[in-house]
Amino acid sequence: MSNMAASSTAGDALQGLKALLKSSTDLISQLESFLHSIAVNKASEATAPPSSSSSTTESIDPLSLAHDSATLIKAHTTKLSLLIINEPFTPSAISKVLRELVAGPIPALASAVQICDANKYTVVARQDLAWRCYRVLKELKSLVEIIPSNGKVLPNAQKNGTKGDKGSMAATGVIWAACDDVILLKKIGFAGLLVKKAEEYRDTLKDILEELKEYSEEVDEDEDDDDSGDTGQAQGNEINNVADQMQNTHISTQEMLDDLMNPRHIPRDDPDKIRERLESCLKRLRLTTLLYTAIIKRRLKTIPRLPIAAEIPVAQHLDEVFPLLKRLPHRFGEVACAFYELDRDAIDRAMDSCFFDAFAASEMLMKPWEGKRDEFTDWAEKFQVGIKKPD
Repeated sequence: MSNMAASSTAGDALQGLKALLKSSTDLISQLESFLHSIAVNKASEATAPPSSSSSTTESIDPLSLAHDSATLIKAHTTKLSLLIINEPFTPSAISKVLRELVAGPIPALASAVQICDANKYTVVARQDLAWRCYRVLKELKSLVEIIPSNGKVLPNAQKNGTKGDKGSMAATGVIWAACDDVILLKKIGFAGLLVKKAEEYRDTLKDILEELKEYSEEVDEDEDDDDSGDTGQAQGNEINNVADQMQNTHISTQEMLDDLMNPRHIPRDDPDKIRERLESCLKRLRLTTLLYTAIIKRRLKTIPRLPIAAEIPVAQHLDEVFPLLKRLPHRFGEVACAFYELDRDAIDRAMDSCFFDAFAASEMLMKPWEGKRDEFTDWAEKFQVGIKKPD
């Protein structure tokens, strides 16, 4: 009789686990969708999760709540990971961990994003926090979905991963990494997050600067030969080579890509004054990288602690300038492509856009958060003169 009772209890526990797995997955999916909508700036389409009253959440720091929630999710993930691979398989123990996750840290993680008001903390920070929290839930759902509901532990193939599947052990590691990304935010704070983003944008600008410097040092070696007869012969050979290639059905994709990726060199006679434009661009691109460094030091690292009680629209101000800071590396990438194509008109259009945005960014941050002028104000005025006319 006792064996039958034990069997019945085990069966009930397994049925309970199956039901809990479905409800847990449904909840995670709902919150995942909510966070993703905010992360891609489509919050109006999101269905907000149940939340505490505004008076309760007013004093809660979003990053602290996210930190504590991610820490708990990381710990509970470790427990789940061990329970699903070690004998004996215990549905009741797995259910206990899942209930704790569903009752506490999972909804709390979404709540942290919900109370991260863009008007207080910036849209930039809210979207970044939402993206990090979304990744945690996305990866956690992948682990929950492979929890066995057949009463047996995971076989080695699902534990270690096969045929492209990462397996439960690797999935656990991915969740830990996603949780660590959320946990880090409390350490660096909102200002630190904005500094990190601006540094990434600046580093991309520096990479583009180095590429253009290398390009400026290259010369068109074909121009060395002024003999028109030799040129005609070379052109004839080139035509024959193209004809041979057209007949050759084994031209590799890589060869075609290499041809596309090799930039055209500036000709020695330079009728469109491409080199003159390149030198001007390099000078102003250097100035722009210095602008980012100055903004990071004199504006982002001096941001008052958010949210601030004073009537200073810091968050709104930052949300106006950050799209420019983010867009400039892409714009300079377009400038580089125009140079590689030797497209004079495209170069002029792209450079005008870049330097207009750089000028606007310096103008937006001209004044300190409090007061009228500081060292950055003086430097930015000189920057604006240089960005208009680098020579």
